[in-house]
Amino acid sequence: MKIASLETGIVLLPNDEPLAGFSENPNAKNPIVWLKLRTDDGIEGLGVTYFGGALTRTLRHAVDELGALIVGDDPLRVETVAKKLRDAAGGSGPAGILTMAMSAIDVALWDINGKALGLPLWKLLGGGRDRIATYASGALRRGLKLDEAVTAAGRLRDKGYRQTKMQLGLPGVTSPSREVEQARLIREAVGPDMDLMCDINQRWRPEQAIDIGKRVEDAGVGLFWLEDVTAHDDYAGLARVAAALATPVAGGEYLWGIVPFRHMLEARSVDIPMIDQVRCGGITHWLKLAGMAEAFNLPVVSHGVPEIHVHLVGAVPNGLTVEYMPRLFPLWQAVPQPVDGMLEMPAAPGLGLEFDQAAIERYRA
Repeated sequence: MKIASLETGIVLLPNDEPLAGFSENPNAKNPIVWLKLRTDDGIEGLGVTYFGGALTRTLRHAVDELGALIVGDDPLRVETVAKKLRDAAGGSGPAGILTMAMSAIDVALWDINGKALGLPLWKLLGGGRDRIATYASGALRRGLKLDEAVTAAGRLRDKGYRQTKMQLGLPGVTSPSREVEQARLIREAVGPDMDLMCDINQRWRPEQAIDIGKRVEDAGVGLFWLEDVTAHDDYAGLARVAAALATPVAGGEYLWGIVPFRHMLEARSVDIPMIDQVRCGGITHWLKLAGMAEAFNLPVVSHGVPEIHVHLVGAVPNGLTVEYMPRLFPLWQAVPQPVDGMLEMPAAPGLGLEFDQAAIERYRA
């Protein structure tokens, strides 16, 4: 079996947040690069990549250029393909456009692997469990008004979610007391039994994170984790926060490839590593990072794209929960749906996903 051809495109998906019922910016669009890799015996592997922003067309061009290099190669030899692309790209990596382009190709290769062997990806990767916990993400954004955030939190509880994530590091004029009020009211809205995470998106300095984090703890909010509290590569600063708080600190979604994760783990910067398969370079690297975290006796969680990450978090022994963020859902014919706060492992071979061709035409850039 050989790779015979590839096809790529860009879609501008709507910026809806269906979990919340509120849209922070209804006119905003999410630019996504999609990829189809076809083999000479008719198997089609799918991949996606994003985070390009203004460079989305450049990202697509990178996928096209790298993809052209592997036409004629064996898609089952994912490590061989990855080395070939890294060697060809020279000094343009390992971070940024190169890694994001390679991730789409890597995902498509693994999709082909699963389909060629007739196995869903999670089972091919080890089949750790039949279902995995998931948490609602994107609904409780800091851009919402306080009453909207509280209403959205109640909706998530009523929908049966067992875990959800809010954001602090509030915009505009704020204060530690205002941040604590937001956390306390959302906790009241979701009830005492729901796991409540909190994302700061690197908006605090380490001393702010320690101060506000302790205030949130003293208020009895009971966070499941506090995420990306300060600059992602301030490993020492993150370690200070992790050591000072009883609340687990999560982070890692902004890191590229393997080496930065090693630095983060060796510095004891986080209690819960978060791995993004787009930024880390695809499924191949995601699995290596999960194994690295396991060696440090740490659980791992995902960032974005639950329709792909369900396979990965569910396959590894230290997978904790899947971020259920529906940004890419319009791109697919069907996606995994949570039931009682859990995602069942997909049954179809490979990723178990199919592009919605009508949506690709509708949202084509």
